Amino acid sequence: MEKKSRRTFLKETAGAALGLSCGGSILTAACSGSGEGSQGEGSVESQWAMVIDMQKVQNAAVREACTEACVREHNIPRIDDPAEKIDWIWDEEYQHVFPDQVHDQLPASVREAPVPVLCNHCANPPCVRVCPTQATWKREEDGIVMMDMHRCIGCRYCMAACPYGSRSFNWRDPRPFVAMDADGNFHSEFPTRTRGVVEKCNFCAERLRDGLAPACVEAAKQVPGGEGALMFGNLTDPASEVSQILSSQRTITRRVALGTGPNVFYIV
Repeated sequence: MEKKSRRTFLKETAGAALGLSCGGSILTAACSGSGEGSQGEGSVESQWAMVIDMQKVQNAAVREACTEACVREHNIPRIDDPAEKIDWIWDEEYQHVFPDQVHDQLPASVREAPVPVLCNHCANPPCVRVCPTQATWKREEDGIVMMDMHRCIGCRYCMAACPYGSRSFNWRDPRPFVAMDADGNFHSEFPTRTRGVVEKCNFCAERLRDGLAPACVEAAKQVPGGEGALMFGNLTDPASEVSQILSSQRTITRRVALGTGPNVFYIV
């Protein structure tokens, strides 16, 4: 089965269960509000968020720059097999990203337009509450949904619970597929992973720690016309760029009816 089919299946299964019944054992936990501490929803000291301008990201060079920057920053393996491909940020058609925003009169140019997608770092992340080892958790200080690959046991409950298909699983040792520089070294110090663990976008937490913007945000700025394609900031600060944008422009988020509270917004 190709990867897109698996990802689509997981999204549709999780979305239907979250939105309708919450009847399965995994998704019952995902829908419950009984998370402990930073495991589930709740107030945070601040909330990092991203805003993506869908017009500007129609520039293929912008999207490619973002993806390449993410790959290098996080030593993401380049595996061609779509069933095993690892993605932190990737493109999907508008109609798959926003199925609740599609109607018969929507032009094909819009329905099929590529949209960058990544982990939404939800305010109420269902992936977090189903993890039996707390390998994934939401940071109380800034709302980022993190992954500890050392604690991950590969059960993939988080993948089943995520309605956005934002997580990838290492079916094999990924390290032989990580690009190296001319001296045989990895391009960054970000830890490489092992077989049998889940991984996903972390909003470049390692760069935020050093006062830097996410790699994809910086990469977009380097492309002609890419300034403002991706913006990043603190939602709890009314003076931040993302807060100003959200208060002045029309934006949408993915599958808002599920109540997960995505923190990746799209300007339409």
